[in-house]
Amino acid sequence: MNLFSKLREREASGRPLRIGLIGAGKFGSMYLAQVPRTPGIHLVGIADLSPANARANLARVDWPGERYSALSLDDAMKTKTTHVSDDWQALVAHPEIEIIIECTGNPPAAVEHALAAFRHGKHVINVTVEADAFCGPLLAHKAAEAGVIYSLAYGDQPGLACELVDWARTAGFPVVAAGRGHKWLPQYRESTPDTVWSHWGLTAEQAKEGGLNPKMFNAFLDGSKPAIESAAIANATGLEAPDAGLSFPPGSIDDIPTLMRPKSEGGILDRKGLVEVVSCLTSDGVQIPYDIRKGVWVCIEADTDYIRRCFKEYSVVTDPSGRYMSMYRRWHMIGLELGISVASVGLRNEPTGVATCFNADVVATAKRDLAPGEMLDGEGGYTVFGKLVPAARSLAQGGLPLGLAHHLKLVRPVRKDQLLSWNDVAIDETLPAFKARKEMETIFAPRGAVVSAA
Repeated sequence: MNLFSKLREREASGRPLRIGLIGAGKFGSMYLAQVPRTPGIHLVGIADLSPANARANLARVDWPGERYSALSLDDAMKTKTTHVSDDWQALVAHPEIEIIIECTGNPPAAVEHALAAFRHGKHVINVTVEADAFCGPLLAHKAAEAGVIYSLAYGDQPGLACELVDWARTAGFPVVAAGRGHKWLPQYRESTPDTVWSHWGLTAEQAKEGGLNPKMFNAFLDGSKPAIESAAIANATGLEAPDAGLSFPPGSIDDIPTLMRPKSEGGILDRKGLVEVVSCLTSDGVQIPYDIRKGVWVCIEADTDYIRRCFKEYSVVTDPSGRYMSMYRRWHMIGLELGISVASVGLRNEPTGVATCFNADVVATAKRDLAPGEMLDGEGGYTVFGKLVPAARSLAQGGLPLGLAHHLKLVRPVRKDQLLSWNDVAIDETLPAFKARKEMETIFAPRGAVVSAA
């Protein structure tokens, strides 16, 4: 890839990539742990709602205090150190900063941050994939209009899955399906921040020691995050969402080629060209050996006799017919790998995954019966989970995007497992994120889709 050698060249020439980070939580901290080890990078500033927490996390990842002691962004530029504050607007406006990493995990805020960064001519790497799931195509469109790059985050599973899909297509293979792994049982849909650690496999003490957010991790467990990340993969690669949503078939890595075939050939797919998630648990909760829980995969097709013979000659693991195989990456290292996005965007002007269409959406779905007056608390909370649906269906039904289901008051009762709509909530239509979503629906509605007036 040569990115490392190019970073070393930037370091030697005194022209490091100048970075601003918004949000220094778990993902951001993992990236911060790698910054001192990476040549050609100057993290000029960090903006966080709690500068004290940001400094505590810098200490947690072994940054010496003098490295983040800059009194201002200008001071940080002069001294090659880092300024920590709560002023994200100053960060995105500073003329010397080239790339903004949006790492808050707050979808409405992430949209506002990204749009502001574009206006100031900054590239944006969006770690807050929840925002990408509901308006990623619009963010990519706005970035292109501004002449900058908008990118998914390498290290997160969508960016890694996009890389595998690109590998397959560049090598000439038809892509049958792609996605990620997960630990899944149907009852996890009802999990809340109070129950997450017992399901996840950690104690509350271990979670606290690691600085882990129970709501965020519950968003993985209850199926919201897999839906969000699957939507990001679909919209970046042109793959589609299954008509009935994710099915989470259980299987090992070697089972993927057999599972990810059309139903007419013995698999679980309604058709070729879908996203899906593979579970590491059998239906009765037994751990499956050699699982893909923390990884990503792509299933490809040998559509000629010659390629199928090649698969056999090289002892590739395939389905029983020898027609389908998978390439995979078993682990993702989250923020520890984010530097790949920084280098790709900063050195090559290339995103590590970016939305190109609006094929899939994630709609807020009731975890339990909900009553008027209740407040929705977004992904991983106590009220809703996210369901992956085809974008055309979401638009036709006026589906409420999960990424906007934060701090919204219900105005109508909603039954358990029912998809929520715009008509079910009171929403501030002046929010930048709401406006962005509505603009995206206008520009990127799938061909033939009927957009609900709700």
